[in-house]
Order: sequence, then C-alpha cells, then structure tokens
Amino acid sequence: MKKWLWWAAFGVGVGLFAGLSAWTLTGRYGPLIYTDADAVPTRPVALVFGAGYWPDGTPSDVMRDRVEAAVALYQAGRVRKVLFSGDNRFVDYNEPAKMAEYGLSLGLPAEAIVLDYAGRRTYDTCYRAQAIFGLHQVVLVTQRYHLPRALTICRGLGLEPVGYVADRRPYVHIREYWAREVPALWLSWWDLWVRHPVPVLGDPIPILEGENGTDS
Repeated sequence: MKKWLWWAAFGVGVGLFAGLSAWTLTGRYGPLIYTDADAVPTRPVALVFGAGYWPDGTPSDVMRDRVEAAVALYQAGRVRKVLFSGDNRFVDYNEPAKMAEYGLSLGLPAEAIVLDYAGRRTYDTCYRAQAIFGLHQVVLVTQRYHLPRALTICRGLGLEPVGYVADRRPYVHIREYWAREVPALWLSWWDLWVRHPVPVLGDPIPILEGENGTDS
C-alpha cells in the first residue's frame, strides 16, 4: 500500500512539473511578450541575446533577426540603448562584436550600442545585465521559443523584463530549438532555486548613469 502511495505521489509530481513546464513555455508570459515594436513598453535598454555566426563571419538567421528586431525597437523610440550580449571566450569568436557590426550596417548609431563579452549563456546575460550594467527594466530581444526561459531567468534574478519576439523568418531547426528548451528550462530553475551560480563578473559598467536602470 505504501509503495502504491509513493508511486501515486511521484506520478502527481511529474504531472505537475510537466504541466508547469508546458505552461511556462506556452502561455505563462503571454502578457509580457510583444510582436509589434510600436506596442512594446518604453524601456531604457534592449537586451539582445547572443547567437552563432558562420565561419566566414556571416550572421546566422537567428542572430540576424535578433539584431534587426533590436534596431526596430530603437528606430521606434522604444529603447535608448542596445546591449548586445554574447560569447567571446575565444580570440577568433566574438558574438557581441558581430552583432554590433550588423547593427551598425542597419543604421544603429554607435553611441546607442553597448557590448557584453561574457554573455556565455542566457543566465549569464541576465545576471550581468543587473550586476555589471546596472539595469532593472529591460526589453529582452530573442526568438519566441527562447523568450519564456529568458523571462523566467531575468525575473528570477530580480529584473523587470518584457519580451520582444525577434522571429523574422522560418527557421530550419525550429523543432529542435523548441525541444531543447524543455531541459534548458529545467536547468534554469535549478540554477535559480538551488545552484545560484555566479558568472564571470568584473568592474561595474553602468549604462544609465543616475537612472538606476529604470525608465524615467
């Protein structure tokens, strides 16, 4: 009897966990996610998550769309600065610089661009946005499949984010991206609730002097 109860409790727990995962990835953050740049609440900074690029330097479709979406926000007057955060662990691989290069080619002013070279993963980008760059209210710019996890992490770390969907085209591997988000979401909960990892830090680089990272 006790064994039956244990398995029943286990089944209920798994069901609840699966339900929470599905809800988080689909409907939980609906009111915080925007597809129209003109409808996005005004925030000081757009936080753009890094993505890969090809060996010849060409931005991937995912990176290209994130940068284009950030430029659209800036041109719509929804943000004043754009923080490109990505991986730069190797001398010959620099996601933030590549995003900035593409942003400049689209007309984004150099003075509006800030680079975070240690955004090695979503958690690091969100953590450093507050700890290094002094941000609080931000617009997260990434694809729809990634936004729920990005919102979960940023909110869990004390930020007040909204999300802007960067999808500008179909993606060849979109089913893989969505499938990957399930274990990635579980890992983000583990980081937020249990592990509390501290990413690469450094001296503060406040983007908004005297504004405390909030819109005023």
